[in-house]
Amino acid sequence: MPLAAYSPRSLPESLSGLFALALDLRWTWHHGSDELWCALDEETWEATRNAWLVLNSVSDDRLQELAEDPAFQNRYEEQINAHHEFVHANTWYSDDCPGDLDQGIAYFCMEYGLCESLPLYSGGLGVLAGDYLKAASDLGIPVTAVGLLYQQGYFRQAISTDGEQLEFYPYNDPTMLPVSPLRDEDGQWVRVVVPFPGRPVRLRAWKAQVGRCQLLLLDSNDPRNEPGDRGITSELYTGDPEKRLQQEMVLGIGGWRLLRQLDIQPALCHLNEGHCALALIERAFSWQEQQNTDFQTARTATRATNLFTTHTSVASGFDHFSASLLRLYLGPWLETRDLTVEELVKLGTSSAAPGTENSDHSLNMAFLALSMSGRVNGVSRIHQKVSQNILQSLFPRWPAEDIPAEFVTNGVHTPSWDSPEADALWTRACGKDRWRRPLQLSCPMNDVSDEELWQMRRLQRSRLVRYLRRRLAGQHCEQNPGNNHASACGLLLDNETLTLGFARRFTEYKRPDLLLKDQQRLLGLLASRDRPLQIVLAGKAHPYDHRGKDMIRQWKAFSRRPDVEGKVVFIEDYDLGVASQLIQGVDVWLNCPRHPWEACGTSGMKVLVNGGLNLSQYDGWWAEAWNSDVGWAIRPGATFEELGNSGEHDLSDADELFDLLELEVIPAFYGVDNEGIPRQWLQRIRASMDQLTATYSANRMVREYVEGFYLPMMEQGKQRTPETAAAIVSEYREILRHWPRLRFSAINASESEGGQTYTVEVYLDGVDEQRVTVELVAEASTYGPGMVTEMAMKHPLAGSAHSYLYECRVPSRPDGHYTPRLRVRDERLNLPLENSAVLWLK
Repeated sequence: MPLAAYSPRSLPESLSGLFALALDLRWTWHHGSDELWCALDEETWEATRNAWLVLNSVSDDRLQELAEDPAFQNRYEEQINAHHEFVHANTWYSDDCPGDLDQGIAYFCMEYGLCESLPLYSGGLGVLAGDYLKAASDLGIPVTAVGLLYQQGYFRQAISTDGEQLEFYPYNDPTMLPVSPLRDEDGQWVRVVVPFPGRPVRLRAWKAQVGRCQLLLLDSNDPRNEPGDRGITSELYTGDPEKRLQQEMVLGIGGWRLLRQLDIQPALCHLNEGHCALALIERAFSWQEQQNTDFQTARTATRATNLFTTHTSVASGFDHFSASLLRLYLGPWLETRDLTVEELVKLGTSSAAPGTENSDHSLNMAFLALSMSGRVNGVSRIHQKVSQNILQSLFPRWPAEDIPAEFVTNGVHTPSWDSPEADALWTRACGKDRWRRPLQLSCPMNDVSDEELWQMRRLQRSRLVRYLRRRLAGQHCEQNPGNNHASACGLLLDNETLTLGFARRFTEYKRPDLLLKDQQRLLGLLASRDRPLQIVLAGKAHPYDHRGKDMIRQWKAFSRRPDVEGKVVFIEDYDLGVASQLIQGVDVWLNCPRHPWEACGTSGMKVLVNGGLNLSQYDGWWAEAWNSDVGWAIRPGATFEELGNSGEHDLSDADELFDLLELEVIPAFYGVDNEGIPRQWLQRIRASMDQLTATYSANRMVREYVEGFYLPMMEQGKQRTPETAAAIVSEYREILRHWPRLRFSAINASESEGGQTYTVEVYLDGVDEQRVTVELVAEASTYGPGMVTEMAMKHPLAGSAHSYLYECRVPSRPDGHYTPRLRVRDERLNLPLENSAVLWLK
């Protein structure tokens, strides 16, 4: 559908292009237009970093004055031309795989962290989604993202005099956000409708332009809706299950209907977490209507091109909704469909696995997403194993290593996080276009001297200290100075002191209190005269996370001790703006979650481009990235453990953290030569920047999704014609009817030189032997690694109908080490994800 242009106010003709510049969020990472917004209204720009707000706040007189200013006109023309060049430039996608993704990717997420002036995020999931979109724009990937426009978003934070977190929910005036109403070719505001119990809910559509990509946002605050329904999209991550379900209906059902109304027909749908699972049901319904089929055929046809990415490390983190709530809210949506609420719930519970029963009648949204998807991935190598563990109930007869969860390690959009000083050095070393093409895995800064690299770090640290002082003043340090006014306002922070940063959500598994486990050792580090340490902290606790709030109180109380004040500062209202300043200026980034609960932990990736070093738990991405040349790891080599919350390693991990700080980190930072340069420290910085920056970028991540997932999934999806999908459904209904009667009759093993020959008799009850495979399985042991060996069908057994003899040869192992299993075989399907039926001898 052609869309009408949006222009809320008149501009001088010679400045009309400012609308396009201000509404393209490319200015959040490409800073060429910053001077334009400064010239319009420097105070508003510095306070909000919102180009759209600046443009709509400036007076007509000021605009006319600038329209007649030759210097401003020159800068304006330069940016207009640069934007035009950007829009029409060749990209990696246009050069290497033009058109391969057809009409592109639909990307669904509950939150998006693009910039602090568009507060539609709470933390890592949203920031990852924002970085994904920015990198997709750089690479030219045709992505249309779908989300919600929250009237309040996540809460804003302040800390009371006694250290209590206070939550505020200011209204986000959408007309002042860098988004525009989505209008059709007739200029009408695009709206979609989602059926709710007894009434329709009308949703307004907005658009945020993210470079070459667009983010479509739905908003329920339509005056024609009932008062309660207008607030569906009010706040992010409400604690009310009913409102949460309403939001997920708006996002999933409304989001897919919006795409359909705009005649956007994506080749693939990518869900970033299970909140969006209903989009896949609505997608199947749309296909079903177009092809005039039943739901199961539509599900089979569409799931091949549905990708589900999970970031969750514990099963309790998935959304669950009761059957009674689902009957109330989903009943109107499903009443004309050949899918009942009970059948939908079954898709989203463990009972979806053949041969299992589950007394829990709630719907698990992640399980629903999985049952509608052709592939699923976690977000780091360790998280793949964690995901296999928490998805075990869907594959109850499968070993964990066979559960079909893959992984793509997250990455960060490097241009969004580099400092001006770092950007200048990278440009010298690797060229101006380095972030917009496939990154080199190595970019050594051979032409950058130690002195220049250290000067960069000193400038970044000094800028951070200035920023912290401004923020502390904004936190009214003068009104509540504690013991010392200068300390409370950051005046004792030092530009030359080793600065440790910790900023993220305050919740128990992230262990923000690990340094407080031994306060005497911490006091010793902070009190050192010759090798001082200063710490900057930031982070929010969810409003219902009382343990997280308690840890904020602990840090605030500690920071106000007379012997600590001024050396530990807590920055309130953590957001993308605060994060950007911290990761550019700190020397060491600390991340210390309980292993293996950190799905990925992208905050530490953001310091890489700026020459910051990581001191992190050996978990998530750091377990892949760490070596002794690039930083420090707590409990390196830790193996996958069963998830738990016992905290059994908390004290030992705290001891190891202090040992690293006392014996390695601090001595390395202050180990300077006669010229005052810490050569060994800089050697680590070089190794970290060279080895890790490109590898842990969103540039690499997005290309990995395209090459390893999107393109192969599309090829498989092309084979799922209506006829093929209907045939698959019919065949597997027949197999399911026979499956309970399949069995092994006998197994025999014979020794021969160099191995063993196994034969097994199998009764297939009329199932086509081409549709099953028999395998001999051995677990890893002292006798060798785990093995899965396909057995060949030798011949039917003459004395029994539907019985066959299978055989294979394997290395010798003691009795009981090999077990035969029978599972589905079908090159058309992704197995065992799309059919987890399996039969074991025992």
